[in-house]
Amino acid sequence: MKNILKYVLVGFIFGIVLTKSEAVSWYRIYEMFQFQSFHMYGIISVAILTGIIGIQIIKRNNIKDIKGESIEIPDKEKGSARYWIGGLFFGLGWALVGSCPGPIFILLGAGFWTVSIVLFGALLGTYLYGLLKSKLPH
Repeated sequence: MKNILKYVLVGFIFGIVLTKSEAVSWYRIYEMFQFQSFHMYGIISVAILTGIIGIQIIKRNNIKDIKGESIEIPDKEKGSARYWIGGLFFGLGWALVGSCPGPIFILLGAGFWTVSIVLFGALLGTYLYGLLKSKLPH
């Protein structure tokens, strides 16, 4: 139970950072897809760089998880078509609704109740993927 408080605290901090950096702003997302501003590309680049550094620290220092077990990160499978197709669907959805899945809950917390439609669509899409996963090329 005490770990839940840590996760909630990290979630609040993450929400504040995304809000203050304007990463949840529809206008900023619109600017990005119109190639009018570097703002969102800069945020995404920092996230990628942070991930690369974090993964390298985990791999080189043999960091353990919360249970004390070794963290093993398998290499990605060969085949880029599924990544291109998945990325295309993700990007189109992001462009259409003006929000990626992360900020949905932040926008709801900020009082933008119309985003509940986006949340419903994201949950429906996830459910449909679960139903169709065995029939899709992986």
